[in-house]
Amino acid sequence: MKTASLALALAVVALIPMPASLVAQETKMARGTVTAVAADSVTVKTPEKEMKFAADSKTTVEAIGGSTKTRQAKAAGEAGPKLTEVLKVGQPVTVSYSESGGVLKAVSIRAISSLGGNTAAAPRAIVGKVTSITPTSMVISGSANVGSSFTFTIDGSTKVIGKGAGTAAAAAGGKTVITDLVSTGDTVNVAYHQMGDTLHAAEIRVSAKAAAK
Repeated sequence: MKTASLALALAVVALIPMPASLVAQETKMARGTVTAVAADSVTVKTPEKEMKFAADSKTTVEAIGGSTKTRQAKAAGEAGPKLTEVLKVGQPVTVSYSESGGVLKAVSIRAISSLGGNTAAAPRAIVGKVTSITPTSMVISGSANVGSSFTFTIDGSTKVIGKGAGTAAAAAGGKTVITDLVSTGDTVNVAYHQMGDTLHAAEIRVSAKAAAK
């Protein structure tokens, strides 16, 4: 079974324009085990505490069997699978989220095989708009309260997720460069690690492509 990116209540792998309030908004990352799932929320037990995240049609979910659930939902005349159909209690997950007014809003939820032994090493995350991109680095506009921009290093371990990324990679025989997949003006969610004074992009998720000129 393949891992599919699901936009809850929307078509699978459709790019979802992010609200202006989320663009350039810093997000956080949590890792733990699902203890409860509802139609509009998921509760995760992390090493520190239990956290409840609100989820809506803009929340992206990745889970094994997602493609099958999507086909079944479409066959039933639904736009996409429900949160309760792709996440189960006991499932290890990583959650990228933002916080506003005391509410934790899940930006993306990814089912993982295990929590591993080093939960403290979970990457940080930030959402922003790409202002510059080269094969080895990327600059995005950042949240005003933490700085005007962020520069990330990119290497062969950096993973890129977005509509058409798999097709482009396959067409190029797996030898694509990041500039084939990410463009200036794209809205991205970047999971990264800080290595000294350098920010290394572990994963770049393209949530909205730049408007065609």
